[in-house]
Amino acid sequence: MSGSSAVSGTAPCRFAHYFVICGIDTETGLEPDELAGENFEQSPLKRTFKSKVLARYPENVEWNPFDQDAVNMLCMPKGLSFRTQADQRDPQYHSFIITKEDGSRTYGFVHTFYEEVTSPQICSAMQTLYQMHNAEHASANPPSSSSSSSSSSSSMDSLASSLDEADSPTSSSSSRRAGGYDSSRDTLYVSKALCLIAPMPFMHACRRFLSQLHKAVTSATAPPLPLESYVHNILYEVPLPAPGRSLKFHGVYEPIICQRPGLGELPLADFPLAEAFTLLGVENLVQVFTCTLLEMQILLYSQDYQRLMTVAEGITTLLFPFQWQHVYVPILPASLLHFLDAPVPYLMGLQSKEGTDRSKLELPQEANLCFVDIDNHYIELPEDFPHFPNKTEFIQELSEVLLSFGIPTNTGAPPRTRSSPGSTPGSAPSTPGRERKTVALRQLEDDGRNGNLAGEELAVLELLQGNATLERLQALTKRTGVTVARVDALRAGVKAQSIEGQGGRTAAEEEELKNAKLNVQLREVFASRFTTMFADYEAFVIQSAPDLESWLTNREQMHNFDKASFLSDQPEPYLPFLSHFIETQMFATFIDNKIMSQWEEKEPLLRVFDARIDKARLYNVRAPSLRSSSYQRCSILKESAQAIEQRLMKIDHTAIHPHLLDMKIGQGKYEQGFFPKLQADVLNTGPTNNKWSHRTATAQRRKDRHRQQTEHLTLDNDLKEKYMQEARSLGKNLRQPKLSDLSPAVIAQTNWKFVEGLLKECRMKTKRMLVEKMGREAVELGHGEANITGLEENTLIASLCDLLERIWSHGLQVKQGKSALWSHLLHYQAREEKLEQQAESPVSHVPERRKSDCSIAMPSLRVSLIQDMRHIQSMSEIKTDVGRARAWIRLSLEKKLLSQHLKQLLSRQALTKKLYKRYAFLRCEEEKEQFLFHLLSLNAVDYFCFTSVFTTIMIPYRVVIIPIKKLSNAMTTSNPWVCVSGELGDSGIMQIPKNVLEMTFDCQNLGKLTTVQLGHDNAGLLAKWLVDCVMVRNEITGHTYRFPCGRWLGKGVDDGSLERVLIGELVVPSGEEDSGRGCRTPPLQRSPSQTRRISITSLSGRGYKLTSGQIQEAIGEAVNNIIKHFHKPEKERGSLTVLLCGENSLVAALEQFFHHDFKSARLFQKTVFVWDFVEKAVAYMESADQMGDLQETAEPLGMTCQSLCHYVNAINSTPRNIGKDGKFQLLVCLGARDRLLPQWLPLLVECPVILRMYEDTALLRDRTTVNALIGVLETLHDFPITLEASLVKGIDL
Repeated sequence: MSGSSAVSGTAPCRFAHYFVICGIDTETGLEPDELAGENFEQSPLKRTFKSKVLARYPENVEWNPFDQDAVNMLCMPKGLSFRTQADQRDPQYHSFIITKEDGSRTYGFVHTFYEEVTSPQICSAMQTLYQMHNAEHASANPPSSSSSSSSSSSSMDSLASSLDEADSPTSSSSSRRAGGYDSSRDTLYVSKALCLIAPMPFMHACRRFLSQLHKAVTSATAPPLPLESYVHNILYEVPLPAPGRSLKFHGVYEPIICQRPGLGELPLADFPLAEAFTLLGVENLVQVFTCTLLEMQILLYSQDYQRLMTVAEGITTLLFPFQWQHVYVPILPASLLHFLDAPVPYLMGLQSKEGTDRSKLELPQEANLCFVDIDNHYIELPEDFPHFPNKTEFIQELSEVLLSFGIPTNTGAPPRTRSSPGSTPGSAPSTPGRERKTVALRQLEDDGRNGNLAGEELAVLELLQGNATLERLQALTKRTGVTVARVDALRAGVKAQSIEGQGGRTAAEEEELKNAKLNVQLREVFASRFTTMFADYEAFVIQSAPDLESWLTNREQMHNFDKASFLSDQPEPYLPFLSHFIETQMFATFIDNKIMSQWEEKEPLLRVFDARIDKARLYNVRAPSLRSSSYQRCSILKESAQAIEQRLMKIDHTAIHPHLLDMKIGQGKYEQGFFPKLQADVLNTGPTNNKWSHRTATAQRRKDRHRQQTEHLTLDNDLKEKYMQEARSLGKNLRQPKLSDLSPAVIAQTNWKFVEGLLKECRMKTKRMLVEKMGREAVELGHGEANITGLEENTLIASLCDLLERIWSHGLQVKQGKSALWSHLLHYQAREEKLEQQAESPVSHVPERRKSDCSIAMPSLRVSLIQDMRHIQSMSEIKTDVGRARAWIRLSLEKKLLSQHLKQLLSRQALTKKLYKRYAFLRCEEEKEQFLFHLLSLNAVDYFCFTSVFTTIMIPYRVVIIPIKKLSNAMTTSNPWVCVSGELGDSGIMQIPKNVLEMTFDCQNLGKLTTVQLGHDNAGLLAKWLVDCVMVRNEITGHTYRFPCGRWLGKGVDDGSLERVLIGELVVPSGEEDSGRGCRTPPLQRSPSQTRRISITSLSGRGYKLTSGQIQEAIGEAVNNIIKHFHKPEKERGSLTVLLCGENSLVAALEQFFHHDFKSARLFQKTVFVWDFVEKAVAYMESADQMGDLQETAEPLGMTCQSLCHYVNAINSTPRNIGKDGKFQLLVCLGARDRLLPQWLPLLVECPVILRMYEDTALLRDRTTVNALIGVLETLHDFPITLEASLVKGIDL
């Protein structure tokens, strides 16, 4: 907890800073609390009225200024509540937390009880309100109308009223229904709160102190000393326990003990984790914990403030060594409901009124929300979020710890994901859930520690004991040996509470000790998960700055953590979770603290965590490279619990007893049932001669001296502090909204902060996505590290989707559906379609991407936002709106239309005005423009984030075959066929209708396209076909691939090929719609150097003779590219086929090598091909083999010879008509795959056939060149080359 930092340093170590009393101000009378969402339909006793801070002691504490608004709101989040003698008036206890702008925390502990109203003005005011209320009701309709009226108002107001609609449990009393409150007959009571504000969360101690104080007021005899003595004692004479020590101080009736963990232990956390686990169930709690780690929006929902606090504090405590960095409001006062609109991650608690259903709760945004219904033990999770690593074993270990303390772990309904179609959120949990609920509630009621104070138990017990039938029943059960467990438990509980105060450890102390031990053991299990997961994190921290100042100034540009290397080092199952987690703000802050620790004192949590990692290293020396995903259990559960037990057994320090103060006689008079007005003069100052206040003073002097010494060495301290604050708040948009009276100005300012924060986040995210994607070039341009894995890209895109959802849900007028973005798109679609019907002209035609050389054939694909929506709507795989919005974002990103589409969506201003409030991000013109501009920058890189994620959907493809027109026989009489292959599969052979050069087909997603097989059956008279290229387009994403051919297909022409395997490349659209697209990365597969080189194939095609130097360079380049391919992470290697057979590929370069000074053209004879040479060489070898000439050659050579002959014959006997060049290509590919090429070359060179077919100057006849080539080809042996099915179809080896 950063609470600890609030204490250290200058803050004197006082246990409590303030004692506060809140309640009704008799001067101002009854003020309705409009902010709390007033509902005047309700009877006056149920309405909320403003409470006031009536008194606080001392007036102010310099190191912790008093925040009146916040304290008042949190002491009485619902305002004042009134009761009559007919209602239940049990005291309630809850705690709260105030988080300051700088992230430091102060805790408040509140005991609320009911006090009789003595002021006649207030009684008569209440009576008047009742008369008015009754008169209105007599004339108006019955009250049921209230519910319908609220739903039309904006979502926030309806949220407020739906919370108030349900009547509170008090309506049971009959007198209320008769006439409500009548001053002549009823006594009126009003709530009053006693509150201690403390720097550390000693919840149990404060609770016991306050309940004793209240008891002193209600008991029949006056307390031993005036109340001032006890308050003065806890404010000024009780110190905070030192780290690792325990402390005993005195309440009104009995001593109170508390203890504080030592420096090497987990920080103090006094909220009972067992209760959080019992309320939610172990699995649910782990799921909520995971959502918290991934910084989603988490909303806790319960009737009981203390439960909200217990779960919120429980979860944040378990985050050790990380800390929640965003909005944290465990109890959201009714007047601050609009905070739920915050477009940032938050952890908030919302009080539910009894009887309200979850379905009535209209929340502004739910795309990324984890909703935790504490009272019904169920949670709703955001869609598709990753599981915590080793979740099952982890839950198992936690359950064992709980069971060892006798806490059953089966509570909690199974979590609901938003996507599950059957469960409507809010429908009551299934019946077993109901039973579990009662069990859990019973257990909670049994222990007197969860806000159900013993009062109820006593009442129940009295009722049972007073009931004659029950008494007889019990006597009977006793005789038959059956026990009525519930009654016995009650008896035992009440007895235990009555034993307290007698010597020895009381039941309450036992309970507290058990709680403390259980708490620490559960926390240790969580902490040990992080120590194993991040055991080597230091190795990946990048320390780049020479000193703190330069680090702080360049903080935003710096890369602090080598994410890619870290992830590549982790076990596969952990990756989905870790890749998300290392992108969070809490992880970034953790790493920042680590880097800053080289210049200043380590942040406390980090110090403890690092010490644990060092210790773990000592115990098990494991090779850091071997990351196994096997589960390691926590080994220090026993010792951690012992430390606590020892402290509580042996008290280190006892505070001064409360004593009489120097007070005027007659003041502090006791009146039973009323909390007296305390004497301010004695409570506003503490004693001067206190030994521990002196202790801090000397420490302070020492600190000052040290500071003066270091000050002239380092930069000015104030400046440094300012830097530090700025650096720490980097990336945290709005640390903490201020809890104060909300004037419109304050609300406007808060929203303005949100808008700025969203814009900043958008800038950071798009920059990160660009840097990651642009890879090596970005590094050369100095943009930090570059290697993005598919996994990491997915994480970044998911977080962009989440950011867009948050932007679209900021300032919504009325919420519809779970996804704000999709609902906006649907509104837009409905309007456009209506307009389309009215004027038959379709949506504006923006022609998308044309390629000059294919404009003849490939029709342009129109850019249409609506069309993209329809594609998504027709995908049956996506079940939810949130899923549809995400798919739409991915598709737009892949089409490079995200910015353009959103601009078009927002250009309908009337629609935006109708859907959004004035302060919404989408209505801030300048910010909106900047935001669209940041998104536009993403067009600079190629994403395949739609194609690669939705791999099972059907996609329409369009194929266009472009013949070379200058020759008359563009049409052929034979029957052509085509087969398209991609990284995910192939389309199968499809016949092309005769004389048609364009066709469309539907096929399951093929991924990125790699090859096209094109052929015909050689039928008819004109069975020759000269094809320039084939174009294939994915009709959803618009990606167009060009498969160049430029050769004949037909027997007796060219190389006699009836089918060719064509290698594809993604077409770079030439007419970009936006100037913003000018900046592109070069196409995949090509390094920048190569794009500038003239392609060897195009040169040789123009009759240009390549020099031997160019050919050798081309071979080196081709082999290099293949090696680079294997050095990339697997997910982003792209197509190996292109590198083997495409332009500038290995086959192309070797063809050039074999063609060099090859005697191909003969007079009056047909052209000779390289394949002819290979065939002749093989024929020669086979004949030589039979004649026994090769017997003398070494054995391995004979084997090689056989393998070459075997391969060549297999290629020749294939049923496919692939032509001579196709056969040579196949031989090269198979040779590369099976690592035989370097062995075959010498055979071809030695063969006498070479003398006939090559000139003397040929490269193939130059021994040194050939040896160099063999050396180059051998470097490919280290890599597993796999060939695409389309290449090796029909080859039988």
